[in-house]
Amino acid sequence: MGFMFVTGLVLFLQYYDRPNVNYWEFWKKRYKGSGIPYIFFNGFYMLCALLLAGTFSFGLWGKEWFLAMIRGDHYYLYYILVIFQLYLIFPVLVWMFKKLEDHHEAILLVSAILQVILLIYAKYIYPNISHQGWPYFAVHYGNLLLTYQFYFIAGAYTWIHYADVQKLLLRHQKLIFITTIILSLGTLALYHFNVAVLHLPQHNANLIHQPYMFFYAVFVISSIIIICLKYADNRTKPTWRWFSRLVEKAAKVSFGIYLLQTIPLLFLTGILNSLKTQLSSSVLLALLPVGYFFVLGISWLIAEFCLKVPPFGALIGRPNHHQLLKRKDLKA
Repeated sequence: MGFMFVTGLVLFLQYYDRPNVNYWEFWKKRYKGSGIPYIFFNGFYMLCALLLAGTFSFGLWGKEWFLAMIRGDHYYLYYILVIFQLYLIFPVLVWMFKKLEDHHEAILLVSAILQVILLIYAKYIYPNISHQGWPYFAVHYGNLLLTYQFYFIAGAYTWIHYADVQKLLLRHQKLIFITTIILSLGTLALYHFNVAVLHLPQHNANLIHQPYMFFYAVFVISSIIIICLKYADNRTKPTWRWFSRLVEKAAKVSFGIYLLQTIPLLFLTGILNSLKTQLSSSVLLALLPVGYFFVLGISWLIAEFCLKVPPFGALIGRPNHHQLLKRKDLKA
């Protein structure tokens, strides 16, 4: 949800105050930048999956690749499919905020109410009704823009009213931090309630599409913004320069890390499968940070390679083929 929020904020930061936006150019740039990685990694990961399963054939690969692309239901790539939908209606969102300039709070409130209604439906109604004959995306609602609409709207509102939002968050930062911690601990109680009281299966008990998670996400995002504001106040200080450089590097490869995480996760799965018979559950739990940094580190290294070695930058949304052309010109 934080990803969705930041995406809405950044898009409005870049385009909302521009007097004339060429949306054909906007769509061309955005769909190309995200589309190349989306197409490639769907095909690459599907190829690896079929080869590992021993069921590879070009016909099956092509079919599964096509289905994965139109559905966005593999390898954490649903986010990009949702973003494609956002790009499509982005001009409408800009028009709405500008047309209803004096009613932005009402837009945010209606969006929040709609989000909660959708989450109540997702948790308490959807699992208890038949979905036979439903269209694919009506069944797999998690791949639809509507499911995350509040976070995009909140991101847009935050940028348009950035000064006011900043003052509000800093004024109530202590309350926000405390509430975030309480809600974080509350997720444990939520899981127990889902399993012990509602008798939900594991998948549904862990699902992010629950009303409680809406409030949790709002406070986590608010807390992160406050932390980022504190960082912004200190990042130019000499003692913070090393960390500022790290943040700058991370920003360049963050999309690549997201795209590449499946590779180290696959290796981590193999490692855990071999360790689970040798180590207790408590030890494996204690090693969770090690697994996290393993995935982050491997993803980061591969993303850095793509960033620095053309033309692989296009695979992580950082086209660098121009570096190849420049080298060719220098040699000529």
